[in-house]
Amino acid sequence: MAQKAEPNALPNLEEVIMNNRLLFALPLAAVLAFPAAAQTTSSDQNAPAASQQTQSNSTDSNATGKAPLAPAPREGFWGRVNPFARKNYVKRQTEPIRDRVNELDELTSTNSKNIKDTDQRAQAGIKLASDKANEADQHAVEAGNKATAAQQSAQQVTARVQTVETVVGNIDQYKASNQTEIRFRPGQTVLSKNAKDALDTMASGVKGQRGYIIEVQGFSSGKGQTAITTSQKMAESVVRYLVLNHEIPVYRIYLVGMGNAPAPSTDENAKSKRISGGRVEI
Repeated sequence: MAQKAEPNALPNLEEVIMNNRLLFALPLAAVLAFPAAAQTTSSDQNAPAASQQTQSNSTDSNATGKAPLAPAPREGFWGRVNPFARKNYVKRQTEPIRDRVNELDELTSTNSKNIKDTDQRAQAGIKLASDKANEADQHAVEAGNKATAAQQSAQQVTARVQTVETVVGNIDQYKASNQTEIRFRPGQTVLSKNAKDALDTMASGVKGQRGYIIEVQGFSSGKGQTAITTSQKMAESVVRYLVLNHEIPVYRIYLVGMGNAPAPSTDENAKSKRISGGRVEI
């Protein structure tokens, strides 16, 4: 005969364990599902707000020419620090920062290149200015040397002009430095030994000199043209001897036959005397 089950019998041990697992699993699943749903919902809600904020700040510029990054808003239940964040969420949060870092790197590289180019152009300009200054200094030195040479040449020309003026001023200012008298017998025009010795002594004193002339005046006794011819022949004998024996240039000798002109006297009050025979004053 079958026995009737007791209504107040104790539950089985396996059923108790199963019920306890269900009680712990349901709250845990709810806790894990809530942050994910909150994260997705918050991201979808904040996307338009972030877009509007970016558009409103587009007028603000910085080094990259773009608006500065806005701080991330609080998202979901956990905020910025989300222990259950996924890779897409982290990538989406760090992508603007990575883009700005790349832009700053490019901007820094461009600025460095521009600074280098500017420095090179500045150095080239400084070098060009230095070369021009050195060239100007060389031109100035050359001009100074030429001016000094021109001044020296002018001084030399001035000295020469003064010398020429002195020579021209004294060209007809002659002074008697040596006088010699040669005697001839009446009717004779040949030089004696004493006459030649006197001429040798006089000619030796003019060798090597410049700017001198020799006056030869012949005097003869007699009258008229005969006396003039005789006096001129005696003077020619003296000139011939000086030119042939002492090589005195002819252009330095002036000859004149005075005939029977009175002999000049050193005393102004004394009367001039006529001579007998012939003589030549040199």
